[in-house]
Amino acid sequence: MTEAAHGGDHDDGGHLPPKDSIKRWFVTTNHKDIGILYLITSLFFLVAGGILALLIRVQLWSSGGTILSAIDYNQAVTLHGLLMVFWFLSPIGFGFANYFVPLQIGAKDLAFPRLNALSYWLYLASGLVVFASFFQGGAFTGGWTMYAPLNMPINTPTIGGTATILGLTLFIISTTVSTINFLTSIHRMRAEGMGLWNLPMFTWSILLTVWMMLFAFAALLAALLLLAYDRVVAYGLGGADAIHYFGPEASGSLLWAHLFWFFGHPEVYIVFFPALGVMFEIFQTFTGRRIVGRKWVILAMVLVAVQSFLVWMHHMFLSAINLEIKTLIMATTIGISLPFDLMVFSMIYTTVKGKVRFATPFLFVLGALLLFILGGITGVFLGAVVLDYEFRGTYWVVAHFHYVMLSGVTALVGGMYYWWPKMTGKMYSEYLGKIHFATYFIGFNLVYLPMFFAWETPRRVFNYGGSHTIWHQMATVGAFVFAFSFVIMFYTLAKSYLHGADAPDNPWEYSQTAEWAISSPPSLENWDGRVSYASGSLEFVSTGPASTQGSTAAADGGTAATDGGAMVASQSEAIEPVDDHEEAHPDHASIWPAAIGGSLFVFFLGLSGLTTGGPMYTAITGVGLLLFLGACLGFGLEQFDAPEPAVAERWPFEGVGKNKLGMWFFLASDVIVFGAVIGAYIFSRIAYGWSEWHHGEVVPPFLWPGMVNTFVLLTSSFTVVLAMVYAERGSKKGLVASLGTTIMLGFLFLGIKAWEWSYEFSHGIYPWTDIWYTSYFVTTGLHGLHVILGMAVAIFMFWRATNGAYLEDDEPVELFGLYWHFVDIVWVFLFPMFYLM
Repeated sequence: MTEAAHGGDHDDGGHLPPKDSIKRWFVTTNHKDIGILYLITSLFFLVAGGILALLIRVQLWSSGGTILSAIDYNQAVTLHGLLMVFWFLSPIGFGFANYFVPLQIGAKDLAFPRLNALSYWLYLASGLVVFASFFQGGAFTGGWTMYAPLNMPINTPTIGGTATILGLTLFIISTTVSTINFLTSIHRMRAEGMGLWNLPMFTWSILLTVWMMLFAFAALLAALLLLAYDRVVAYGLGGADAIHYFGPEASGSLLWAHLFWFFGHPEVYIVFFPALGVMFEIFQTFTGRRIVGRKWVILAMVLVAVQSFLVWMHHMFLSAINLEIKTLIMATTIGISLPFDLMVFSMIYTTVKGKVRFATPFLFVLGALLLFILGGITGVFLGAVVLDYEFRGTYWVVAHFHYVMLSGVTALVGGMYYWWPKMTGKMYSEYLGKIHFATYFIGFNLVYLPMFFAWETPRRVFNYGGSHTIWHQMATVGAFVFAFSFVIMFYTLAKSYLHGADAPDNPWEYSQTAEWAISSPPSLENWDGRVSYASGSLEFVSTGPASTQGSTAAADGGTAATDGGAMVASQSEAIEPVDDHEEAHPDHASIWPAAIGGSLFVFFLGLSGLTTGGPMYTAITGVGLLLFLGACLGFGLEQFDAPEPAVAERWPFEGVGKNKLGMWFFLASDVIVFGAVIGAYIFSRIAYGWSEWHHGEVVPPFLWPGMVNTFVLLTSSFTVVLAMVYAERGSKKGLVASLGTTIMLGFLFLGIKAWEWSYEFSHGIYPWTDIWYTSYFVTTGLHGLHVILGMAVAIFMFWRATNGAYLEDDEPVELFGLYWHFVDIVWVFLFPMFYLM
């Protein structure tokens, strides 16, 4: 289904339905619409997670409360954490990112609009899978960190527990799609004259966030795939006595902790950085001056993003890691706090030197700064090994964690008020906004400050000493006050949307970024022509008749940026029009992202009970797979135009096409997935004993199948190169023959691997027989899955090539080649690991 939108000021341009049509929200690929969907859905998950939080606080009114059973309490604690961290905190920040990053960098949309829509529908589908887990015998009960052995199916045996894990896996797939899109967009679609140093602070925060996401979420995806194997395959087929990846056979609990916290600590900054960008934007706007030490602040953010991957073991001070490593990690933990000190002092000094206007957005970001400072100070206690021994596993951690994470929420609420006039075209009530802030700030501190005094209470336990009752009761009262503050927010925003005064294009006197130079709300394609900062100021350059449509503001951080609040507006001479592809009307509608999301919801729901839930789950899985394949076929056949601007800043990827860059980012993420799985093999083997790893009557795998398969895959890489050469030469016959040969070699590889596995199965060797066999089957199985996915794409391309495709545009063949070569290279590593060592 192709629906093109024809821009201008008409939101129902082309065939994209109007905003009051339900159909629009199922087919839209426009970045502003997707941003709104993210915001609304994340607020829904906020309410769901908040209700669970209130249940927790009611249970803790007195020690040993009986509102919830022990199992129900564990479900509430676990799902509260998961929903808030994954389905609310990150998505609400990326709701703003979807809406405003293209506007701030001068783009008409993100690089891959359909992938942007797909990321949203996968996000929604993942959350629905998690909600469904409540009705499948109970959701996961092992805490949001999913520590082993609590994550083992013997301890959390319900189908719903597995559904929770699979829902989170689907969420990670969604974030990976989104990450690739934002990285490609920011690096290749910045307006003329907007170098990386000139990016607005919010866009800078998103750029660093997605770089962290690219690697951190890939590590978590690998961990979740291994955990899904433990639950669906090992437990479902091998029974309670099966060997698991995260079982005790090879220090599985420590392995899970390493994999989870390699993701988990960067996740703190992944969640907080979008809020940090909002804080910088609002501090600049409501103090009337640029952020003090802007370039040093950016360098500090970059340093934090890099260091975030070096401190994960400070979450593991109570484990068996030796003291020397713990001391080193303690030093890196203290080191990562220093860049934050610079950022905090920059905001303070900006406030002191500016002319502060205490509007609602500024109150929230100022409150966020105060809360973050307290959260950071209390976190120093946990960064010291000796003190961490005392505080770990207590409510001190709960309080510290919420002061840090919810300071980000506080800033994002400020962002909601800040950008509300731009998104809706309506002004909100400052009176109600300030009442909301007062209620919010009092309620927040009334919830979490008493937890520091009740710190001896164990985490995730509703029994505590009687001396702590008063503190927990204060926290429970505070929780309801805090919840009521969100009722005020929803009322304020609803009242504004329905009855608020019309907002001007720029309601803030000293706003500096491009979104404030266009209408409120923006038109479908944001602006006619293109954006340019070539002169140092924001200009709208016509791509039609030679004229300059206007210039209204300076680039944030550019040569003509505001200093002390003066809005810069310059008039430049007419610029000759550029006959670029932006004159074509891009498409804004596709039903296939929603179809793929819906099909994967069905598939993952069935997969959760595939081996333990009986024939019904098998049927659901099959239906979901068929729907998914059909939706992917429709997606692949759809003609969808998402033009790339001809004039843009693309450093450091000037010579790399948009699609190729996106493939590079995907493969970089996949490197981490395989790296984590291979790292798990090495860790388990060292923990078990390197020389004792092989044992038993039959030691798989045999050498000759691995050698033959290595030759087969290397040969297939050669045939893919031939396919690319023939496509470049316009030879249909050569292209079809080369793709056909690649497909046959792929089937040969899979056939040899299937024979090998069937032989091993016939001799009593299964993935759950031994930790060695587990590593072998799972790692080569993950590689085999990549081969199958590549084969599906190759068959699709072969069919299209027989109809003459790819002769005029050979880029799809090149992109397929990059993927296939990567799969072959991975096998080159796996062959010696499992066949020679």
